[in-house]
Amino acid sequence: MAPPLLTLQDIHLTFGGTPLLEGAELTIFEQERLCLVGRNGSGKSTLLKIVAGLVEADDGRRFVQPGTTVRYLPQEPDFSGFANALEYVEAGLGPGDDSYRAQYLLQQLGLAGTEELDRLSGGEGRRVALARAMAPAPDILLLDEPTNHLDLPVIEWLEKEFKEMRSAMILISHDRRFLENLSRGTVWLDRGKTRQLAQGFGKFEAWRDELLEQEDSDAHKLDRKIKREEHWIIHGVTARRKRNVRRVKELAVLRSDRMKSRAEQIRVKANVAMVAHEGGSSGKIVIEAKNISKSYGPRTIINDFSIKITRGDRIGIVGPNGSGKTTLLNIIAGLKPCDAGSTKIGTNVEMLTLDQARESLDPNLSLRDALTGGGSDMIILPDGPKHVIGYMKDFLFQPEQARTVISKLSGGERGRLMLARALAKPSNLLMLDEPTNDLDLETLDLLQEMLSDYTGTVILVSHDRDFLDRVVTSVIYGAGDGQWTEYAGGYSDMVRQRGKIAKPAKSRTTPKPNSSSTTSLPSSKRKLSFKEKHALETLPGRIAELEATIVAGNEKLNDGDFFGRDPSGFQQVVDNLSTARQKLEELEQQWLELEMLREELGAPL
Repeated sequence: MAPPLLTLQDIHLTFGGTPLLEGAELTIFEQERLCLVGRNGSGKSTLLKIVAGLVEADDGRRFVQPGTTVRYLPQEPDFSGFANALEYVEAGLGPGDDSYRAQYLLQQLGLAGTEELDRLSGGEGRRVALARAMAPAPDILLLDEPTNHLDLPVIEWLEKEFKEMRSAMILISHDRRFLENLSRGTVWLDRGKTRQLAQGFGKFEAWRDELLEQEDSDAHKLDRKIKREEHWIIHGVTARRKRNVRRVKELAVLRSDRMKSRAEQIRVKANVAMVAHEGGSSGKIVIEAKNISKSYGPRTIINDFSIKITRGDRIGIVGPNGSGKTTLLNIIAGLKPCDAGSTKIGTNVEMLTLDQARESLDPNLSLRDALTGGGSDMIILPDGPKHVIGYMKDFLFQPEQARTVISKLSGGERGRLMLARALAKPSNLLMLDEPTNDLDLETLDLLQEMLSDYTGTVILVSHDRDFLDRVVTSVIYGAGDGQWTEYAGGYSDMVRQRGKIAKPAKSRTTPKPNSSSTTSLPSSKRKLSFKEKHALETLPGRIAELEATIVAGNEKLNDGDFFGRDPSGFQQVVDNLSTARQKLEELEQQWLELEMLREELGAPL
């Protein structure tokens, strides 16, 4: 077996007098894919920086095989000093790297490379940073929340690209589906130490629970042994003085071990007490939107969309970045006007909103004042006042953080603060824009459980596929052309009904060399082949046939009695529609590439 590319041994690190890492270890081999999991604040990002060589541990050993290339994707990249996206990505290439790959990855991610870095959106900045980390095809790729700010088409493209890369990888992500699809091993960072599982994230939670149960069992056995020793000390034979002295010392050691074990259990069992304070019951109809439309200049965001939302519905809104998910959410909630149509809020609706950008947080406020409103140590909850320190502990904040200003909090801490503020108010309608951003997996679990127990109505925007599957009962999908369609079930159900969602937009410049694609670089002697000409002539007819098939299938599904009359037939139509839509997308892409090639070559129609 080949030696590992990189190892960490007995890593110790202390921040501000508080131990963060206490003997952490990690080993990564060629082409291995590890996910690094743990609570917010457990030190995952710090450990990844130690792996990358960006942070030096207080104690321990880091060894990298000579010649091994390592690239690191930070959560917040520094773009300063670069004129545009392409220059930033190319700066990450080594002397022997393929300079074309920088342009290729930017193109695949829907960017031209000429974008000014100080004007990038969060999603665009993440794409540029990903291109820089991936471009050299390093031996080890370290990725800290690679899916942050990305939409679903880009996330699915990224999964495919990572699967084809030969790099070893360490992934930190709150996206369960992403981890399940990519990881082959799991490293759990817990209470300063690491434990490694030789299986992907899909097996992690059952393994973790077994370990915690074993800890409880060991602690119980230790308690029983202490009681036996205490009984012997009190009632044993006092004449055996020397043995007594030895056993008293052993008892002191046992008690010390038990105290440490108990402290560890307290640390691991601290959980967010996430409870939504519910208001009175709303009317049967919560929101009714009729024929709503919205445009910004020449661009149509929503085109003639209608929906009726009833009490208890759980609706997810998905689509590519820029499709207008947040706009749709705000118009449905009555927070923004529409250009045409109407939105009516039902009776007795108590709405609670959570914005994506955390814009309602004043960065200069302290944590305490953000929760209490200032001037008090009490937070007023629907069931009575509660001291702010106790409420902070419910959301995993330490008492000493009470005076910490919001600008100093991590992204995950700001996310928990927003949830703590929002859930303190009574509601029967939750409007949540990307509520899962920056939350650790355990907090996500609790948020999911809270939403499952919530008796009101939930409408949320999210790119987290697993979270959508667990929480929502229907999905509204927008393709970015103003058309929005509602599908029954979660995200996976929507994909089965609709087919894979659109891939990220690609630039039409500089196709990849040596590609088998029909859009290879033209030359003065290049002409359309007979096969390409035939495809150009026949593809429109095949596309029209598939479109007709899809229309006919949709008409069958519009029959409200179809499922009850013939469940297997209904499912067959759904499956056929999914296949037809996928095939239609492939043929349309093939026709578009051929048509672009024909134009480049100046061939006649």
